[in-house]
Amino acid sequence: MKIHSYNQLNINAMRKRFLITVMLISALPRLLSQDTPAGSEIDLMLIRGEYRKVIDTCKKILLYDALNPDIHYKIGLAHLNIIEEDLALNSFYSAVTLSPGNRNYSLMLAKSYYSRGKYREAEPLLNTLVSADTMNWSYAYYLTGVLMQSGRYDEAINIYKRFLAQDSINSTLMDKLAFAHLRKGDFEIATDLYNKSLAINSINTAAIKNLAFLYTNAMNSDTAIYLLSKGIEIDPDDMDLYVRRAQIYYARSYRKRALDDYMVILASGDSSKLYLKRIGIGYCYNLQPREAIPYLLKAYQSDSSDYETCSYLGQSYFKIRDMQKSSYYYNRAIRILTPVKQQLGMTYVLLGDSQSGGTDYQASIDSYLKAHTEWPDPNNIMKIANIYDEKLKDNRNAIRYYQMYLDNLNKLKIPVGTQYIEAVQKRLDFLKKSSQNL
Repeated sequence: MKIHSYNQLNINAMRKRFLITVMLISALPRLLSQDTPAGSEIDLMLIRGEYRKVIDTCKKILLYDALNPDIHYKIGLAHLNIIEEDLALNSFYSAVTLSPGNRNYSLMLAKSYYSRGKYREAEPLLNTLVSADTMNWSYAYYLTGVLMQSGRYDEAINIYKRFLAQDSINSTLMDKLAFAHLRKGDFEIATDLYNKSLAINSINTAAIKNLAFLYTNAMNSDTAIYLLSKGIEIDPDDMDLYVRRAQIYYARSYRKRALDDYMVILASGDSSKLYLKRIGIGYCYNLQPREAIPYLLKAYQSDSSDYETCSYLGQSYFKIRDMQKSSYYYNRAIRILTPVKQQLGMTYVLLGDSQSGGTDYQASIDSYLKAHTEWPDPNNIMKIANIYDEKLKDNRNAIRYYQMYLDNLNKLKIPVGTQYIEAVQKRLDFLKKSSQNL
């Protein structure tokens, strides 16, 4: 029997303990993975919609494999599917940090930024992806979205053109290129592209709506109405088509036609105040005040500060000889409009002050007169008198407006002191005397 020394036994024992430790460390993932399926099994969970299970499984794996980007990516997908967008974004960020060259990870992080309106953060990722594969539509789709949001329409247009060059009859690409031109203000180019798109796909109601807008903007509302009517034939349940056509009818004073469209919208369950009001106005123009009143009252209940609703209610009650209610709603309309007239008058005063400061005295006089018409105030008259007296040296008009000011002192919102009135009278007397001596 071989006998070992104490030191040798101690060394052997240490080696044994070391080997056991190494074996335990190497076996730990396998021991943990007995309860936590990895890789393909997690993919199956995602397919089956077992998102909470995926999250729990991935968290267990990350306890011993925190630097695994694929696990971060898959837990991000699970979070995303149960609308935990902040957690999903954080997971995708971790995946990209660990594996910046993986395009799938970068795309999901970019999409997460995009969906949250963080376009500045999404753009560098998308630029890198598009540079790596210029003809990948998934990458280009989100990058052009970022460019459109930031108003860089020419850059988006160049990308759309690149794809359209490879697929010249793709109506979806044509629509996107048309919309970019529309947003840029190239209405003629946009109109041409939408017409080409509809020649390829005549049932594209989104293109129909945008083309109708362009024709309306070009003062060709008949064509716009025709297009929207065709759209309604294609999709009679699309209420937006009725809304757009009704707006054109209303703008052109085709009240009865607008009324018919608004009634369809109302029947769909949309009882917006604007539609209720315009139905009521349509009945007013159709000489049906009794039919108009219920719709106008509903609109009034939604917004009692709308002077137009009040005015048409006053008119409708007048038509049916209910003078008490007619007077009530007309008075209500007047009370609503009064502050608006006051604000308009004050704005004209401010305009006049600017014009006078810039020595455009005649224009400032015109502004003060408009202010006085909207909201009578003798102070406006005094401003005019001062300009004629001090700036234009027009004694005749200065006398006229000083006198007008003194005759309307009772209309001052804030009374002035006796000393000021005496000074104005003294200046008026002086100008009169000077005029007589000429």
